Amino acid sequence: MLNYNFANPGLLYLLLVLPLMVVFYILRQSKDTPDIKLSSVSLFSGGAIPFRLILKHVMFALKILGLAFLILAIARPQSTDSWSETSTEGIDITLCLDVSGSMRAMDLKPDRLEAAKNVAAEFINGRQNDRIAIVAFSGESFTVCPLTSDRAVAVNQLNELNFGMIEDGTAIGMGVATSVNRLKDSDAVSKVIILLTDGVNNSGTIGPLTAADIANEFGIRIYTIGVGTQGTAPIQVQTPFGTRTQQMPVEIDEDVLKEISEKTGGMYFRATDNQSLKEIYVQIDKLEKTILDTQDYSKKHEEYFLFLLIGLVLILFDKVLSLTIVKSLN
Repeated sequence: MLNYNFANPGLLYLLLVLPLMVVFYILRQSKDTPDIKLSSVSLFSGGAIPFRLILKHVMFALKILGLAFLILAIARPQSTDSWSETSTEGIDITLCLDVSGSMRAMDLKPDRLEAAKNVAAEFINGRQNDRIAIVAFSGESFTVCPLTSDRAVAVNQLNELNFGMIEDGTAIGMGVATSVNRLKDSDAVSKVIILLTDGVNNSGTIGPLTAADIANEFGIRIYTIGVGTQGTAPIQVQTPFGTRTQQMPVEIDEDVLKEISEKTGGMYFRATDNQSLKEIYVQIDKLEKTILDTQDYSKKHEEYFLFLLIGLVLILFDKVLSLTIVKSLN
């Protein structure tokens, strides 16, 4: 009963009539019983209650129970099945990584590229409902991994990135343009490029701001990350005397990176060490949360029939008793 709701709960007040019927029945029984004055009750010691009297009480109980079930039936008890459906609208994200020679700098450990790959791998594994693509660029750009929801594949392709895969240089505009090409036909609710570079655009046939305009036309948001310490950074270079570590100036075109992000509704970040780079990806992860839409549903089932059936059976049984056994005892 506790699991039922009633379509007509007001009718349940009719149940209050039943206790009144019981009280009336008891009072009537006391009035119908004749008073006999006896000098002793010893004649009745151990005597059994007459069967006819027991049957009379049983029949009254059947009527009361039958009426109770009929009242419950007309109040229309209903059970409810409840459930919820959750739909996810994923975000398509392209990681656009600089793999030029300057990414060998060791101001991030073990170097800029490896640090960027490690943090990006954590980011990919945390995006449960999104598709990820990876684009790399130096003097040119190429797609490392097309959009995929298979995080293991994306991480494996990311780990394969290394220096010397294409000619050296920093073609930021080409990297952005290739990233846009991965996302332009997407029907995702949100499309995002995370551009990471440590340099100044010096290669390619498409300028960074032109590529940003194209991204904006397709509704793609770009977060830009400049990687490198302030001033100089240690980098290993080949010399006639072998590999040596030299301090090289850090040149990041922050103005262009800021304008790229502003044009597309994104943000610019500067990572000067491993921890700050990790925090940047955490912040982007919070900004670009997968959309979850949960809807609650319920379905009601009419349960009055069982109550109606029990009520009718009880009242019918009372009527059968009155026409058979009770009648034969009169």
